[in-house]
Amino acid sequence: MTKRFLFISLWVVLFGADGASAQPAVAAGVDYKADASWLCRPGRTDACSRDQIATRVEADGRRTIEPFQPAAAPAIDCFYVYPTVSRERTMNSALAATQAEREVANQQFARFASRCRLYAPLYRQLTLHALVTTVFGERLEEEGDVAYADVKAAWQDYLARDNQGRGFVLIGHSQGARWLTRLIREEIDGQPVQSHMVSALLMGTNLAVPKGADVGGAFQHVPLCRKLTQTGCVVAYASFRAESPPPDRTLFGKVAAPGQVAACVNPAALAGGEGALMPYFSSGDVDITGVPSRVTSWLKNGDKLGTPFVTTPGLLSAECVSNAQGDYLAVTTHADAVDQRIDHIPGDVVVAGVVLKGWGLHLVDVNLTLGNLLALLERQTAAYLARQ
Repeated sequence: MTKRFLFISLWVVLFGADGASAQPAVAAGVDYKADASWLCRPGRTDACSRDQIATRVEADGRRTIEPFQPAAAPAIDCFYVYPTVSRERTMNSALAATQAEREVANQQFARFASRCRLYAPLYRQLTLHALVTTVFGERLEEEGDVAYADVKAAWQDYLARDNQGRGFVLIGHSQGARWLTRLIREEIDGQPVQSHMVSALLMGTNLAVPKGADVGGAFQHVPLCRKLTQTGCVVAYASFRAESPPPDRTLFGKVAAPGQVAACVNPAALAGGEGALMPYFSSGDVDITGVPSRVTSWLKNGDKLGTPFVTTPGLLSAECVSNAQGDYLAVTTHADAVDQRIDHIPGDVVVAGVVLKGWGLHLVDVNLTLGNLLALLERQTAAYLARQ
């Protein structure tokens, strides 16, 4: 299948067949003192306020309800930058909370309310339309600078108005992880504010580190997380099915810099090896971008669940793998004919019926490890507070 065919197919899937787009003039800056410039903030009803109640489904089909309760007085803050979800026919999105932005925050970020106060700025991200244009190598540096400038401005506003010396966690996926990587490099790495960074969780990205090392590359003073009580460190990975590793022309799992590799930190086994994943998947009808999900039931008998989320203990495990294809989080589904749960989880990027293998399990990078990340933050927060 040719690149041009995939380009046309992706365009039609995302935007329909009626063609052209225009890039409007981009305003100079965003006022993040305005409440409307934020997707999520503490103390209000917004995209991060939807109930995170989940159904726990065991291998034998037994189901129990897991209620969700936000922390009453969390000791730390979480600052989230969402991935590419805008379907606007412009290179940069408008500054608006559409259904796509609200849905991805609900699926990826709202559950962190059990650990921290939630901050998620709206920003003029590179759109899915812009993503399609990069298939032919267009760099979009100016448009990318617009997106990053918004993230930086929101971060500076958070520090000035809200932080007050509190510990913070940076959370980003895909494009969001890209801008947070730049933010850490330019505004945090080696600077006094780094002492308040509990951790950074950067999923679905290629974070460069020297081969065999945990620091260097993208950051000079911020290492990868290797212990549960380690703070000021980074969790980074891109996930692939264990049976479908990154192909030669993969988008994730490799970096271009000689002597460096894409960081892989397994939230289920920080020091290495295989660990059991504690996922929280949407049990609804849409994926993180707000489009219909390819999975309609998490049970082989087709039963629907009565909660917005589902967790499947024992179904998945993961291990960081380093081989000729790259460095990535290999996810194994423990398929079993007796197991009442589905054997093939969602997460692939599919265009015109074709799985784009170079994307891996990009659509569920975060969902796969949500329970593990929350457990890690609990330990990191305790360690951070003990050191203050």
